[in-house]
Amino acid sequence: MGDGIELLLDTCVFLWLTQTPGEISRPARRAIDDSGNELWLSHASIWEVHLKHLTGKLTLPEKPRLWFSRQLAVWGVRDRPIDLESLHLTSELPLIHKDPFDRLLVAQARAHELTLVSPDKVFTEYGLKNLW
Repeated sequence: MGDGIELLLDTCVFLWLTQTPGEISRPARRAIDDSGNELWLSHASIWEVHLKHLTGKLTLPEKPRLWFSRQLAVWGVRDRPIDLESLHLTSELPLIHKDPFDRLLVAQARAHELTLVSPDKVFTEYGLKNLW
């Protein structure tokens, strides 16, 4: 995609974008709003939201299936499938972060040279490009 960068949105960043955008840092918001950049949301994040909604830890205005369909379209975010290389990388990463969803985001960012958009500073310990 042109001269832009590919941004992988952390789960919390996507939720903030759709519900409380003021939570997102100015540099991250500028990058998200830049039409030259490509926005991605991992299938891991979609799964995580489904699980949190199912257990009552996250409330959405409608069923996750419908909500995701609408929000991805509204914000121009593409869904990033979980590929085999990323799955393999999750077990090869150092045990800096033990959360399986976050490990998968790190692996996808590494495997596909994506810039991760997250307030979680621990991601930089993996040598990733992290925007916040």
